[in-house]
Amino acid sequence: MAKYTGPSCRLCRREGGKLFLKGEKCFSDKCPVSIKAYAPGQHGQRRGRVSEYGTQLREKQKIRRIYGVLEGQFRRYFERASQTRGVTGELLLRFLELRLDNVAYRLGYGSSRAEARQVVRHGHVTVNGRRVDIPSYQLRAGDVVAVAESARQHARIQAAVEAAAARGFPEWLSVDSANFQATVKAVPVREDMAPDLNEQVVVELYSK
Repeated sequence: MAKYTGPSCRLCRREGGKLFLKGEKCFSDKCPVSIKAYAPGQHGQRRGRVSEYGTQLREKQKIRRIYGVLEGQFRRYFERASQTRGVTGELLLRFLELRLDNVAYRLGYGSSRAEARQVVRHGHVTVNGRRVDIPSYQLRAGDVVAVAESARQHARIQAAVEAAAARGFPEWLSVDSANFQATVKAVPVREDMAPDLNEQVVVELYSK
């Protein structure tokens, strides 16, 4: 599947909720999901009954779009989770949460995951003191993530960090906003991740 380049807000409306793809706009009254709370398209307001398969597919698409990964990447995360001891659905979300671009977003190094991914790709993020420009890099407990010294004066990064601090940081991250760095205290457990995601139906979808 090719990279999606269309309107981001259309994806949110298609999945029936905010995926937080547009940064601060998602938290404002201008968010299209708040204005048009129905699916896009000519027949968006007349969607019929959704089958069990349709429900599973929509949840998979929702999670995949939230974290900004392509279908092949998502399937590989699922296969890794299914081969690891533990609850497959929780492990799947954990692997996605521990992606470097997602943690950079959680820390406010970008106002959206797409922007945080760009910050990582441009070499503005370090892990344990070394520059890492791979968005899918998997972090571990004890890793220290920081903004590179040369990028700490960027206005967009400073504004995004302030906005993230105002909303609050995840409990599994120990954040030092003044020094633009944080430590992964522990891997996230299910209670630390979005409660409105139903990863079990995704497991059922891929297990058929």
